[in-house]
Amino acid sequence: MTKIAKVTSRITAVLTLSFIAVISFATIFREKEKFSVTENRVLTDFPVLSAKGLLDGSDIEQLGNYITDHLAERSKWISAKTVMQTELSEQIVNGVYVSGARLLDADTSLRTPAPFNAVVLNSYSEYYNGTVYFTTIPSSSGIYADVLPKNANARSEKQQISSFYELLSGDIKKIDAYNILKMLNENYIFYRNDTKWTSYGAYCVYKTVIQKLGFKPISYDKYNIEHITDKFRGNLYTRTLSEKTKADTIDIFKCRDGASVVSFKKTTDSGCTDVSDLYDRSKLDSSDMYSVFLGDPAPFIVINTSVKNGKKILVVKDSYANCFIPFLTQHYSEIAVLSPEDMNGTLSDYVNINDYSQTLFMFGIENLVNSKELEKITERN
Repeated sequence: MTKIAKVTSRITAVLTLSFIAVISFATIFREKEKFSVTENRVLTDFPVLSAKGLLDGSDIEQLGNYITDHLAERSKWISAKTVMQTELSEQIVNGVYVSGARLLDADTSLRTPAPFNAVVLNSYSEYYNGTVYFTTIPSSSGIYADVLPKNANARSEKQQISSFYELLSGDIKKIDAYNILKMLNENYIFYRNDTKWTSYGAYCVYKTVIQKLGFKPISYDKYNIEHITDKFRGNLYTRTLSEKTKADTIDIFKCRDGASVVSFKKTTDSGCTDVSDLYDRSKLDSSDMYSVFLGDPAPFIVINTSVKNGKKILVVKDSYANCFIPFLTQHYSEIAVLSPEDMNGTLSDYVNINDYSQTLFMFGIENLVNSKELEKITERN
């Protein structure tokens, strides 16, 4: 080895060791955070070491996760790793397809509805005195499946939804959202950085749903549309931290000279709370901007409006429906909203379903995979 090569080797070694030392020092002594805003998740705590944990390896595993989670400038490392992977033509990162146009969930196993959920819905329809309506909202991956690599699209969401609908009782009114959204896929109907639909996507489906429910839809030109942020990055971004795709805009639709919300009450385990607005703008400063729609999760909410027709509807939903529900305020005197995901008690702890002549079930396809949530509504009043 020449003298120059030896010097270069030593300099490289010193720089590498210095870099490792600086990162290690920063990792050890920096203030530790409990929550990652960019990844929207709780970070691993330092393990409480025990003989059992050391023997079975669980403490060592937790310690490894702790070091990884609290690595100095972790978010930048993840983002850089994603850039490197995509530049090397590895377009699927952490189960997410990364492109300049949009991020898409590439894991089709997450979009197969559990047949037991159909059993639950059929049972609900049997003991309910009113009319049941059901609609499944496809994910962005279902609408833009042609963009995904062929091996990631083993079975289309259209097939998945159709198969699930076939399991539902004939008494349940099935409403198609897939074909509506697929037809409009060149419009801004899904976020680029999240699996969920935009407010405009929800409006497009609302026009069909509200007719099935017996009303005439409010025309698009009757709404004032407010762009409340253009910095939204959702659940697909948190899995990749890829900024290759442009951040999203969140819109609020407000009907000009339309009905107003008279009261908005949330029921949680701690009691009933009056809320001033359907939109919680404080969430725009949080890691979950989509929660601007209806605010913090609650198992049960009741919205009363200035509509004088005495019509009441119960909506059983997941987070996909949060941006949809405001459109119902122009048609109903009362809208009750039940979120099984947030329920700790049984159905009858929150609502008498037969106080409502219509029940609308609205779930994203990815949230029908698990049967544990809808199972909570099986108990009769």
